[in-house]
Amino acid sequence: MNFQFSIEYLLALLIGLVIGMAGGGGSILTVPIFVYIFGIPTLLATTYSLFVVGVTSLVGSVNHVLKKRVNLRITAAFALPSFISVYLSRRFLVPALPDPLWQVGSFALSKPTAILYFFIIVMILAARAMIRNDRPEQGEAGLLPDGARPRYDLLALDGLAVGMLTGTIGAGGGFLIVPMLVLLAGLPIHRAVATSVFLIAVNSFVGFMGDLQHTHLDWNFLLPFTGLSIIGIFIGMYLARFVAPDQLKKGFGWFVLIVAAGMIVKELV
Repeated sequence: MNFQFSIEYLLALLIGLVIGMAGGGGSILTVPIFVYIFGIPTLLATTYSLFVVGVTSLVGSVNHVLKKRVNLRITAAFALPSFISVYLSRRFLVPALPDPLWQVGSFALSKPTAILYFFIIVMILAARAMIRNDRPEQGEAGLLPDGARPRYDLLALDGLAVGMLTGTIGAGGGFLIVPMLVLLAGLPIHRAVATSVFLIAVNSFVGFMGDLQHTHLDWNFLLPFTGLSIIGIFIGMYLARFVAPDQLKKGFGWFVLIVAAGMIVKELV
């Protein structure tokens, strides 16, 4: 194993570290790492991202499930439409998109490039949410009126939207899931984060299953990378005890914004 190979695979630890410390966000880094560091084609990179983030998040969610932090009823209301959306997106929508996606005269926007641009937009929105800490405070967990039932209809619609996002760009969408679980289901923030990690894990797996029938995978690369990511999540869960969550999210938000800016420069130059 040469020096460069070792440095690249340390990035797998970084993905797990982020999920372990921040409770999500690993997929924001996974696709850029696969595309720009390992030179993997964009569409295949989104498939690999779904697997890595799915397995790593599932490991991270086991502790939440055992401690009963995951609200299973809310999970079902959000997850069922989300699963349908993410599977259909990966199985039919993404393969059916034309390439080039858009062409005017001599200018042609390829499908992989369009997906990368969409991913960059999502990164910027996620970074903005983390920097501004756009989520209700712990004391605002009871945003639903006393005695009011969770808005299962709106949760289902949000599940459809997040599923399509996950299916299209291979990102978990945790920055969208957590606020909706707090606002629409009235979950305390710690339970919303726990439920979100579990949803991201299963959502990613469902999306990955939609790719299996039409994608050749390099398991010799994917499995070791995922294993290192899992090691990273345990390190991150340990380090999270010593770092203030809000400061951690804000710092990670700025990091994601810098990565997004670098991607823009890389694509335009």
